[in-house]
Amino acid sequence: MSGVLVTGALGAVGTALLEELGARGTDVVATDMRAPKHLPDGMRFMPMDVRGEDVARVIGEVRPDVVVHLASIIGQTSREFAYSVDVVGSRNVIEACVEYGVRRLVVTSSGAAYGYHPDNPVPLCESDPVRGNVEFAYSDHKRQVEEMLARTRDKHPALEQVVLRVGTVLGAGLENQITALFHKPRLLGLIGNESPFVFVWTRDLARILSRAVGDGPAGIYNVAGDGVMGLSDLAKALNKPILRLPAWGVKLALGVGRPLGLARYGPEQVRFLQYRPVLDNSALKAEFGYVPELSSAEVFDLWRKAAGL
Repeated sequence: MSGVLVTGALGAVGTALLEELGARGTDVVATDMRAPKHLPDGMRFMPMDVRGEDVARVIGEVRPDVVVHLASIIGQTSREFAYSVDVVGSRNVIEACVEYGVRRLVVTSSGAAYGYHPDNPVPLCESDPVRGNVEFAYSDHKRQVEEMLARTRDKHPALEQVVLRVGTVLGAGLENQITALFHKPRLLGLIGNESPFVFVWTRDLARILSRAVGDGPAGIYNVAGDGVMGLSDLAKALNKPILRLPAWGVKLALGVGRPLGLARYGPEQVRFLQYRPVLDNSALKAEFGYVPELSSAEVFDLWRKAAGL
């Protein structure tokens, strides 16, 4: 057994990770639904759909020493499809790692796994409970995956795990449903709430994953740059106004608009603005041994300039 197998290798994080591992000369097999346009020298690609039998076949053929599981769904899609990738796909990867004696499994979870709750500690540390909200598919699925990983740690301790609870990933040119909020003429907020964000630079995350593949310690780690950016900080950086609305009014509008097809989200979305998880990165720095190069504010500024805002 030797080398590293990466799932979801075509995403922004996967692409950055392959560059990091390529610079180290690591033996890597990149997997995804389709082949990338470019791979670093010495790497090979194998098509793999994490939702089905591909996983056991490919991992059984490659017999990697380490598996980095990045495949996940972020964005607008059916809940059924997201579940098949996030939860079923993760189960398939975990089971194949156990079956074929993989030494270490590195998984990108999310700060969303903690859930959006009014009683969340600020900031959250790794010992706080994982309570991903059922009403948010991504949060719910990350919770379920973490529960599977916890059961696997109990039943199969020989499989080392590095579980990274990642904040909002940003980098030059990266766009997603979060960054779409920042492109609007004005930012939407709730009266009396700052909706705090913690950001992590794509390159920092790739370096953290690279360390997890190598000599980084096993364990669970929050991943975020230093500092927090609230709505007021974001508005100042973007030079945009904030439209602040009462929470009850937004809930009412979404509750009426969603059934009529006038709103994409339901009233539960208000929790996303009210109780955003704030991640403590102390363990990442002190125990895992990585200090993010860019703070939340610095990576946001990097993204903002690249986006022309």
